[in-house]
Formats: sequence, structure tokens, C-alpha cells
Amino acid sequence: METILETIVDWLWGLPLIFTVLFVGLYFTIGSKFFQFGYLPHIFKATFGRLFSKKDSNKEKGILTPFQAVSTAIGGSVGVGNIGGVATAIAVGGPGAVFWMWVTAFLGMMTKTVEVSLAVHYRSTDEKGNPYGGPTYYMEKGLGEEKKFKYWKIPAFLFGFGIFTTFFITLQNYTVSEAVSSTFKIGMIPSSFIYVTLIYVIIYGGIKRIGEIASKLIPFMSIFYILASLFIIFKNFSEIGPVFGLIFESAFSGMAAVGGFTGAVIAQVIRMGVARAVYSNEAGWGTSPMIHSTAKTNHPIKQGMWGAIEVFIDTIVICSMTAFTIIITGAWSSGLDGAALTLSAFETGIGESGRMILTLCIFLFGLTTTTGWYTYYEIILRHLFGGVSKIKTKNKTLNFYKWLYPIPGLLMVVYAVAYDLPGKAVWYFADITTAIPTFINLVILLILSKKFFALLRDYKARHLNIGTVDPNFHVFYEDKLKKK
Repeated sequence: METILETIVDWLWGLPLIFTVLFVGLYFTIGSKFFQFGYLPHIFKATFGRLFSKKDSNKEKGILTPFQAVSTAIGGSVGVGNIGGVATAIAVGGPGAVFWMWVTAFLGMMTKTVEVSLAVHYRSTDEKGNPYGGPTYYMEKGLGEEKKFKYWKIPAFLFGFGIFTTFFITLQNYTVSEAVSSTFKIGMIPSSFIYVTLIYVIIYGGIKRIGEIASKLIPFMSIFYILASLFIIFKNFSEIGPVFGLIFESAFSGMAAVGGFTGAVIAQVIRMGVARAVYSNEAGWGTSPMIHSTAKTNHPIKQGMWGAIEVFIDTIVICSMTAFTIIITGAWSSGLDGAALTLSAFETGIGESGRMILTLCIFLFGLTTTTGWYTYYEIILRHLFGGVSKIKTKNKTLNFYKWLYPIPGLLMVVYAVAYDLPGKAVWYFADITTAIPTFINLVILLILSKKFFALLRDYKARHLNIGTVDPNFHVFYEDKLKKK
């Protein structure tokens, strides 16, 4: 089975999709005049710099504050992909995969800005006055209504189908159960049951409670993980230079076999780096724009900049911590992969306590990822049953979905234990579920690029005094409809 899965992943994450991911990021980077680089100080000031501002967004329409929205989104992306995913990328593609993760992330900062901005611009308000948006919404309104493409439901259906495959093939429960089981020796299935119970407790309160919990957990667990990683890195300070050298050298030459490492050709290095970056920070995947669309904000670009920050924290900071820890301790060539590899690196760097620290991080990361993704599925379902005549059907479906949601993750663990499924094979499933919606979403972003550049020009004019404000420009699509 592992060979079959690898063949499918090689095909899905072949040159066309890798080229598309990098091309779209580069296209918007150049088209925006390198906005994520040239305006980086402003991006930080407009996001983190406003967290403690006396001016709040209570007057704006939305469910979550901008910080709660980005915390939920980071919770959905900063998870097992940053620990198990990065480890597998290095185990399969070698240290050079880290370089291609960085490249994809820097370009992805712009891609995420675009998709979040469009999701906020094209969002819809439900019968309770709460806004929801995402790729299916900008396909309906941007592609269907504005571009007059009457077959917009086809890409929307394929995107939704691709996203919902992750509902059945989910890695968070598996990775958390694997880590807890191997560290505390209590078995993967009992660990999975504990995990499922906590998921029910959190999602019971809906999107608002998930946002509130994420805004408290995400800063704590991210800082905790970064400090533990930095301890190991600076403990091996003299090896930092050689690690950088190994990453850059193997990024363009592949990697010969070392120890338990089987070696990787350059194509494999690039593929693993790009695929794991997308799975980790979700730039271009179209997932986190759904939760960003519920944020209280007066301009789409304002929330879009939180998307750029999300990618920066996820990959440039946290994934890099994982990668350096794995490489600097020498664990990368041990023959292990997934969470087991990262656990081994932490145990080598800190001792048995390091393994326990990482297990706690994996547990929290997995919990916020699972509950964050709950919001994505809910928003797609809300769009599917968006009509006023379907309110009763929508409410019944959402209630059923709430009880069903954690079950596939539990079944995945039971299946993996029963059939002794290797961790590498599980991550191949992840790559398969990522490819389809990512490709569709990226193509739609290109088609709607004119709208994003118009939003960016309007933001610069309104908030940076660059250019002239067009009084006839509508920041939100719904405002345009109301005027008509």
C-alpha cells in the first residue's frame, strides 16, 4: 500500500502543482510590488501592533476579533504538520527540503494575504447577522456573479469535496495518540479516546468558543515550543553554521544516503519541501480564509495581513525550529519519520523531559488544529445550506456534524493500530487530500487577481495615503449589492 500511495502523491504533487504553488505566490508578490517584504514593518504594526490598541473592532460586523480569527487559523495550521510533517519532509527529502519550505512560505505570505482578503471581501451575512466566507463564496460571487461564469459550482464542488476528504482522512488524532502512547505507554486507542473527549468539550460552544480558547492557547504553546527548540539549538551553537550549509547545499543537489536516511534526488527534495509547507501553513489551500472571513474588520486587506503573519509564524518560525532541532541533533538520519523523529530529536537534545515537553506541545497543537478545522467544515456546510428556506435543514445538519466530527480521527487510529500502518503512509494520505483543493483554489485566485489588486490599491489610499481614494469603490461585495 505504501508504494501505491507514494505513486499517487508523486503524480498529484508533480511538476504542475509545484509550479502552480510557486508561480501564484511569485505572481502576486511581483504584482503587489513585493508587498510582504517592502511593507513587512507595516504588516507587523497593523497586526501585532494593534493588539493592545484602545481602538477595538466592536462596531464592525463579525463573530471573532481579528486576533481570535488568526489564533483559530494558526491553531488550524500550526499543528502536527509543524512537528510530524516537517520531520517527514526531512526524513524523505533530506535537509534540503527545509530550503524549499522557506521559499514556499515567503511566497505563501502573499498568497495567504490574497485568499484571506478575497474571503473577507466576498463574505455573506446569515440570518443572525454573522458573516461567513471562503473560497466557495468568492467562487460564487467573484467567478459566478461578477465574471458571469455560470459553471462556478463545478470548481466549488471539487474544492469542497477535496476539503471534506480530510474529514475522513485526518492526521491530528493519529499523531497526538502516537506521541502520547509512545511517551506515557498508555496505548494509542485510549489516548485517542481522551483526545476525542476534549474535542467535544471545545467544539460544543461553536466557533466563538473555539476562537476564545485558541486566542489563549496559541500564544502560550507557540512560545513554549520555540523556547524548548531554542534551548536545543543554542546548546549545539557551533553546529548552526554547518546546518545552514547542509540545508542550502542539499536543496540544489539532493542528498546521498547517510545513516538510516535513504537519500533523495533534487525533485524529491523540492516536492517534499513545497508539499509540507502547504500542508503546514495552508497558504493556497483555501482553508484558513474561512475562519478569517468571520473577523471584525473594516477592510479586507487588514485581515489579509494577518494571513501573512500566520504563514510567517507557522513556517518561518515554528517549522524552522522543528527542522533545526532535528538536523542539529543528528536525528534526521536515524531512519525514523513523523512525530517519532521529532520526539527522538527532543529526547537527544534535552533528555527524557524533552520528550515529555514535546508530547505536551503535540497534544496542544493537535487539539487546536482539530478544533480549528471544525470551523472550516462548518462554514462550507453553512454555504451549502445558505438559503433562508433551508434554515431548519442547516441547523439539523450542523448539529449532526458536531457530534460526528471527531469520530473519523478515532477510526483512523483504530485502523492504523489494527493494520500496523506506518507513519510515512499516513502522511501520504495527507498529501493526497491537500493537492486537489489547493490546485483549484490557486487557479481561482489568479482569475480574481484584478479584484485583489484593486483592494490593495484602495487600502493603500485609505490607510497609507498612497494614491487617491475612489469614492465609488466598495470595500465589501455586500455593500455593492445593497447599493444596487
